[in-house]
Amino acid sequence: MEELEQGLLMQPWAWLQLAEDSLLAKAYITKHGYALLVSDLQQVWHEQVDTSVVSHRAKELNKRLTAPPEAFLCHLDDLLTQLLKDTAYTSEATFSCDHVTEALILRVRSELSGLPFYWNFHCTIANPSLVSQHLIRPLMGMSLALQCQVRELAALLRMKDVEIQDYQESGATLSRDRLKTEPFEENSFLEQFMAKKLPEACSIGSGRPFVTNLQSLYVAVTKQEVQVEQKHQGTRDPQTSSSTSPQRTDSHPTQPQEPIAWAPSLLVPEIEPTGTSGSMQRPQLSKVKRKKLKGLFS
Repeated sequence: MEELEQGLLMQPWAWLQLAEDSLLAKAYITKHGYALLVSDLQQVWHEQVDTSVVSHRAKELNKRLTAPPEAFLCHLDDLLTQLLKDTAYTSEATFSCDHVTEALILRVRSELSGLPFYWNFHCTIANPSLVSQHLIRPLMGMSLALQCQVRELAALLRMKDVEIQDYQESGATLSRDRLKTEPFEENSFLEQFMAKKLPEACSIGSGRPFVTNLQSLYVAVTKQEVQVEQKHQGTRDPQTSSSTSPQRTDSHPTQPQEPIAWAPSLLVPEIEPTGTSGSMQRPQLSKVKRKKLKGLFS
C-alpha cells in the first residue's frame, strides 16, 4: 500500500455543506502529492496526484505565481485543514463544487502571497475496490466491533444482577425505591430496541451523525486494517522486506511519512520537524515579473 493510499485510509471523514451539496470528505497531503475522497452518499469520487500534476495545474490556474509544488501543497493543506477540521469555518477562501459527467470538481479560491490563488480538485468516480477499502470494509469492521461491545456490556449487566441479588439475599435494601431496576433480559431488550429505537438510530440523513459520533471508531478500525496488511506483507516476503527497506530511500515507506499533519491529534499525531528531508518546509513564493502593458490594468 502506497504512502498516500495508506495515509488517506487512516484519515477520519468530515462533513461539508457547500451551497446545496452535503458531502463527506477526507484528504491526505504530503510534500509528494495529495489524495482526496468525496462522497454524497450516492457516489464516491477520488483524486490522487503527484508533484508533477500539481506543478502543471498550478501553472494553468495561477499564471502570476511561481513556486515549487511543495509550496502549493502547503497552502492546499492549510485550506483543507480549516475546511475539514474547523466546524466554525471562517476562512476567506471560498469552496464550491460542480457535478460534471462522472466527475466532481471542487473549486477553491483564496489568496497566496498577496495574489489570487485558484485550485480545482478533479475527482473522478472511485473504483469499487477503493469504495470497499474506505467504506464497506471499515463499516463492516465497525459493526462487528459494536456487536462485540454490546455482548460484553450485556454480560456485565448480568454479572451486576447477580451481585445485586446477593446483596438482597444478605438483607440489603434500597434507601430509595426509585433506584430499583428489573433484572436485565437481553432478548427483551433487543426486541424493544428493534421496535422503538431502531428507526431513530438508523437515521443517516446527510451522513453528519456518522461523522460526528463514529470517527474515532472508524479510524481505529482502519488502523487495524493497515496493521493486518503490514503483517501479511511481512509474512509473504520477510527476506525482501528486511533486506531492502534500510537501503531504499526512493520508494514509498510502509508507514506514511512526511505528512502535512492535519488529522485530529487524538487520532494521528503530528510529526515534528526534523530537518529539510524529514519535514515539509514552506518554500518562498515569487511573483512573476511581467512587462507592463499599456492600458492593461487601466
